[in-house]
Amino acid sequence: MTDKELELYFRNMNELFRTEGWKSLLLDMKLNLPSIDSIENTKDEKDLYFRKGQMNIIGTLLNLEETTRRGQEASQEPVEGDDYVHV
Repeated sequence: MTDKELELYFRNMNELFRTEGWKSLLLDMKLNLPSIDSIENTKDEKDLYFRKGQMNIIGTLLNLEETTRRGQEASQEPVEGDDYVHV
């Protein structure tokens, strides 16, 4: 990914995080988490793995803003040992 593509990606993601739709989605995920996280109603092994997948996706969404922020910060740090002058 080029620097311009990366910059556009982070700009788009930051715009997404400021929308009411994003906030509503996260709230829905948080509200549904207890019922998905519960194994009481798990029917079998297949259902257990399905719930595990759901939890993975919800965790990814709930952490996406922080993960993106860290990635953006890391992309702005100079690369150690990079003495090359970019023109």
